[in-house]
Amino acid sequence: MDFLMVVHSKAVPTVISVLLWLLISCSLNYGLQGDIDCLKSIKDSLEDPSGYLNATWNFNNNTEGFICRFTGIECWHPDENKVLAIQLSDMGLKGKFPPGIKNCSSLTNLDLSNNELFGPIPVEISKILPYATSLNLSSNNFSGQIPENVANVTYMNALNLDHNRLTGQIPPELGLLPRLKNLTVADNLLTGPIPNFQISIPADSFANNPGLCGKPLDPCQSTETRAHRGMIAVAAAGGVTVATMAVVIIIIIILAIRRSGYRSALVQPYNVRKEEEG
Repeated sequence: MDFLMVVHSKAVPTVISVLLWLLISCSLNYGLQGDIDCLKSIKDSLEDPSGYLNATWNFNNNTEGFICRFTGIECWHPDENKVLAIQLSDMGLKGKFPPGIKNCSSLTNLDLSNNELFGPIPVEISKILPYATSLNLSSNNFSGQIPENVANVTYMNALNLDHNRLTGQIPPELGLLPRLKNLTVADNLLTGPIPNFQISIPADSFANNPGLCGKPLDPCQSTETRAHRGMIAVAAAGGVTVATMAVVIIIIIILAIRRSGYRSALVQPYNVRKEEEG
């Protein structure tokens, strides 16, 4: 009986250890499969006219770390299908922002710059790239507003959105990013005041946005200044209107006087003739 109890006491921890190992293995395999699905989605959603992706992105290989040998892909470990960075710059890729990137759950660096991507930046960008430290979408044709949700990507060190067609204001929330070191939004169609950032950002980072104002660019016109100028403009317009009406009235009076004088000239000879006849 004691022997059975000893065997049982040793067997239970062993069984628990095995079950725990199986649970961790399944979770790990699922995570790795998610990264494979992530890259499949990117390849399927983007046009690749130059064939950069087709040349090496072969999903028929099932060896450990096979996706880590894809062009533009860096893994946490070369023998583990866990994507650390996606760098697909200057490949002539076409399409919208690939939503499947969210399946690369440990991604920290995304560079899609110098391509022909278009459409809006996803509103829920923080859910797609929760651990991103660097995001480079420059030199594309992205349009719409910069999502304020970017401010929830709290690990962000570098955000590069220049040379696109982004509109609206820079979300004030971006000024609260605690780790932000570099930001550039030059050559867009942005308007409004530049947020207060915790770091010093050069004027070049905001250049060629005709509607942007505030430090480090020219100061924004205050509401009072705009209102004062508006009142001056209204007053000036009103003054012109009053002057015009005064001129019209004077002309009418002059014409009336002239007509009155003309009638007097006609009536006077008639009266003189009457007196002579009498």
